[in-house]
Amino acid sequence: MSRIGRAPIPVPAGVTVAIEPESVRVNGPKGELSERIHRDIEVTHEGERLLVSRPTNRGEHRALHGLTRSLVANMVQGVTDGYEKRLEIQGVGYRAQLKGKNLELAVGYSHPVPIPAPAGIEFEVPQPTRIVVKGISKQLVGETAAIIRKQRPPEPYKGKGIRYEGEYVARKVGKRA
Repeated sequence: MSRIGRAPIPVPAGVTVAIEPESVRVNGPKGELSERIHRDIEVTHEGERLLVSRPTNRGEHRALHGLTRSLVANMVQGVTDGYEKRLEIQGVGYRAQLKGKNLELAVGYSHPVPIPAPAGIEFEVPQPTRIVVKGISKQLVGETAAIIRKQRPPEPYKGKGIRYEGEYVARKVGKRA
């Protein structure tokens, strides 16, 4: 059966890729990641690039092909450069600080809100109103940043809360007399 839809992924020097049946493991300078792949999608290592191919042009195979290609490319980028998400805190008295490896937020509640650092995630607090979430897994970095934002999402009347850097919050007009 011939394979179609080949999508190359460049592999930088210093990154090793182990391809097993239904899984791909990528090892690089920042760590190691592995991901299960669908049995119909084939990943091959040719020279300095990875090729992802699918058996047919059916809709489900095309969708799985794009998903697998994105996941493998994100793993390669994660073990070489890593990922980071930046958050801003706005509000009087709202701040963040590091407690060991964990993050502690003061965001208007009667108690501080602790956020434990999952394995593979690192927090930085360059200013009390800025948080940087770093890691090698794009999914885990985004998920952790979403958990932090969920503690106090930005509200539309005063704009207070935790937001992603550069996020636009639509402001509403308050009550009129």
